[in-house]
Amino acid sequence: MSFVDQVDPEIARGLEFFPVELMKAVGDDPPKAREMYQPIWDALADDLQPSEITIEERTIPGPDGEIAIVVYEPPTPAPRGALLWIHGGGFIIGSGRNDPHGIGFSEHVGCTVVSVDYRLAPENRYQAAVSDCVGALNWIFDSASQLGVDPMRIAIGGASAGGGLTAGVSLYNRDHAGHDVAFQLLIYPMLDDRHDTPSGHAVTHPTVWNRELSFKAWKMYLGDEYGTDCVSPYAAAARAKDLSGLPPALVTVGAMDLFRDEDIEFAQRLMAAGVPTDLQVYAGMYHGAEMSVPDAVVSRRMRTEYRDALKRAIG
Repeated sequence: MSFVDQVDPEIARGLEFFPVELMKAVGDDPPKAREMYQPIWDALADDLQPSEITIEERTIPGPDGEIAIVVYEPPTPAPRGALLWIHGGGFIIGSGRNDPHGIGFSEHVGCTVVSVDYRLAPENRYQAAVSDCVGALNWIFDSASQLGVDPMRIAIGGASAGGGLTAGVSLYNRDHAGHDVAFQLLIYPMLDDRHDTPSGHAVTHPTVWNRELSFKAWKMYLGDEYGTDCVSPYAAAARAKDLSGLPPALVTVGAMDLFRDEDIEFAQRLMAAGVPTDLQVYAGMYHGAEMSVPDAVVSRRMRTEYRDALKRAIG
């Protein structure tokens, strides 16, 4: 049975959402891909038409210089929960600006969302992205009172590459005696540079995040470590030997996602390490389809369930 035949019929039209030209540019010409990608993302955010969320772009100090962030703030009385949101894009495209995820989480959960514009590959390797995300997390904790945030209700979350960074930052925070993070939200996270699983071999469709494109992205992100046994677990969290002591987690992924098997294995390892973990796998769902076909039944269910999980954790 072909890939398309296994996709939920209601979201099959989304296979044309990202044109082949854009997907090729992501792997071959990231600056061009960024120009092509942002108007699509902006249109998704505009469709949400937020009425009460205030959005502020600003910069904060980081260990390597200024970090650009976007703060999404609801009218919910303080103290609120907070989410450090880490956007997706294969580590090479994407932005925290006008992010429909940031708007959606802030509205649904009633939390402050801080979306970090971490430095992208190939101009920067993974150390820069991790540093920026850790710097943003530190800033949220240090600025909790000014933000109207309860420091006991601060979570980290991300989708795709952002989910991979969420897992890496959670590991880094644990290993360096960091903060008491309440929750990690791992939405189809990009965790393993090897993709040596059935789903990692099977997903080759040209308009979804596929095996060939993912390897190109990992090579840009990892630099000299790519293809070696020296890959840092902060870059590819599946490489971590010990997953104990991490925040409670939700791992959610589609059954037609390139990352399906590595995500399921990571969730199982979290459980085995004693980390409270929920795992959700959606039949017929490919990578990112809940955003590209937002009105489909499976898309609404996936979004609602991961937003509800965050609300239970920090709402």
